[in-house]
Amino acid sequence: MFRNQYDTDVTVWSPEGRLLQVEYAMESVKQGSAVVGLRSSTHVVIGALKRSVNELSSHQKKLMAIDDHVAIGIAGLTADARSIAKWMRNECLNHRYVYGGPLPAGRLVRDLADRHQRTTQTYVRRPYGVGLLVAACDGKGPALYQTCPSGNVHEFFAAAIGARSQGGKTYLEKHFEGLEGESEDALVMHALRALGACVSGDQELTEDNGSIAVVGPDGTKILEGKELRSFLDRLEAEGGGGGEEREAGPEGGGDGVEAMEM
Repeated sequence: MFRNQYDTDVTVWSPEGRLLQVEYAMESVKQGSAVVGLRSSTHVVIGALKRSVNELSSHQKKLMAIDDHVAIGIAGLTADARSIAKWMRNECLNHRYVYGGPLPAGRLVRDLADRHQRTTQTYVRRPYGVGLLVAACDGKGPALYQTCPSGNVHEFFAAAIGARSQGGKTYLEKHFEGLEGESEDALVMHALRALGACVSGDQELTEDNGSIAVVGPDGTKILEGKELRSFLDRLEAEGGGGGEEREAGPEGGGDGVEAMEM
């Protein structure tokens, strides 16, 4: 992408009917590290690849717990994601304080989509440069949503976003029909295999750069470091993740497309 006279503000339309600032924000999501999500009839699992600036730095967190029944995975600008996560936590706390119960996930995600959309229509603001996979389990059961900087929101059986996500999407397309009756541990293994397909050829999925969030009737938990070791050992015993779905392209070359829209 390159600058032109129609991308100086988010409210300026190009002659082709495009909002270029919004498209740039969506491109930021495609350049973010990969995130995959999938659900069964009881649980939702999100897996994310973490990046580090260099060998001396720690890895950035890509999964965030919002409430007992909601967690998010992010692809794009981490700073924007922290701002959104803070807003989502406040919304959940306010609802719990007023009504004495958890905020319905569908309402939270729709309000988040409206928040995204307002930034595409306001002169003094820019779109959020981050896409989210939202895992939730409330009174209506488990659900997986994807949000976009444009303000669109969709519910999925499984999804993959971020750089090099096509390999994970291909894996999920092959296996999503059998996920409905899977156990929590089986879902985690599927998520790790999909993540393995998103790792570049000269890297591997480890307990340092991988993370898993599980949302179910018993609450939200995030598996990182040593907690993830046993699952990675099982994955290694199988021969690694992704198999023929693993991409060989550059780190930022994923198309960020989704899988299996409901």
